[in-house]
Amino acid sequence: MVGLARFVRILRLFDEERCVWTVPEMASALGQPASSVYRAVRELVAAAFLEPATEAHYRLGAAFVEFDRLVRLTDPLMRLGEPRLADVAHQAGVPCAVLLARLFGDTVMCVADTRTGALPRRPSYERGRPMPLTRGATSKTILAQLPARRLLRLIARIEGEATPLAQITELRDILSVIRKRGHCVSRGEIDDGLAGLAVPIAVPELGIAASLSLVVEAARLDAGLEHRLVLMLLASACLLVDQLGASTGGVAGTGAS
Repeated sequence: MVGLARFVRILRLFDEERCVWTVPEMASALGQPASSVYRAVRELVAAAFLEPATEAHYRLGAAFVEFDRLVRLTDPLMRLGEPRLADVAHQAGVPCAVLLARLFGDTVMCVADTRTGALPRRPSYERGRPMPLTRGATSKTILAQLPARRLLRLIARIEGEATPLAQITELRDILSVIRKRGHCVSRGEIDDGLAGLAVPIAVPELGIAASLSLVVEAARLDAGLEHRLVLMLLASACLLVDQLGASTGGVAGTGAS
């Protein structure tokens, strides 16, 4: 392991299923000498990215809490968007989850969320959790904003070179429809029994390709409720994009038609 990669590979070992590790366990999982892993762990502890736990185990450290606060304060989408989510949930008038998600590299991730009322199950989307790139209203709405060349590169990298051309063409057609409509509605693509409604938040000046989404119970999403919720999301997204555009000194649009 060399350079930054050696630290990242160690940190990526930590997840919800396994939150503490010993150096020998890390070395075995990574296929690396324990001595080199120990040196990297020592540096990560010194920088507060790891901290000692019990019996020679290590867990994630306080640096992540510090940087999380900094991101919340400095990322314009989170800083301006997160305070709006409670209002969107209130206006929805039904049990729901409200999500603010964006594209980071080749990953769609929720950066802020709030919930109100009782849904039949907990939505998989939650802050800080990477989600499928080509499934669900939230991700598809983000992909639909991308230039064709970048979209093709992204799909090829995620799906692999063996992806049938017909499958890629089908996805491009779906994204074209979403782009023209200015919103996306999906049912059960991520969580059974739940439906997602999403509208775009596109601010090229800030390098932001994002979406504002609602997750509701699929069984209660009739045509009338869907129409009302989409209009409400579009209005909320427009206000947020105007704020984001003003923060750059320019004009931005939601990408909706």
